[in-house]
Amino acid sequence: MEILREQYEKEVVPALMKKFGYKSIMEVPKLEKIVLNIGLGDTKEDPKSLEGAIKDISAITGQKPVITKSKKSIAAFKLRAGVNVGVKVTLRKGKMYDFAFKLFNVALPRVRDFRGVSNDSFDGRGNYSMGIKEQLIFPEIEYDKIDKVRGMDIIFVTTAKTDEEAKELLTLLGMPFKK
Repeated sequence: MEILREQYEKEVVPALMKKFGYKSIMEVPKLEKIVLNIGLGDTKEDPKSLEGAIKDISAITGQKPVITKSKKSIAAFKLRAGVNVGVKVTLRKGKMYDFAFKLFNVALPRVRDFRGVSNDSFDGRGNYSMGIKEQLIFPEIEYDKIDKVRGMDIIFVTTAKTDEEAKELLTLLGMPFKK
């Protein structure tokens, strides 16, 4: 599934060089990494939810996740420092492009009433983040085998310096933005 990487080299780089007037190929923004994060607020009541989240994110990405722990104690949330609060995976190189292709062409079209992803989720430095309400949109997740519907955050980290460059990069890679 090197489709997206080949598309980047053959179509995206020349288009970005022409639009933004880059002199060198090294100036052209590229996708650096994709980070998937599932935050679990219920690990204290249901310790098995962590195992379910690990199983889901492993199936989606093909990579073992890292368990994230709380840094501080917060009494209002009944949270102690060092308690497991979520799982995350960082995808780079081939797996990153494979995941992006699968997300844009398979998973997002399966979302009910999907009209495109928001244009307003850039951070000002060329990175884009989005949230998904349920993991069922990925083909690897079987409806009968899940214990709970979980959402996740997906962050696209690029080398772009502005949001305009990052949006153009993600659009050329196939991200379906709202019209």
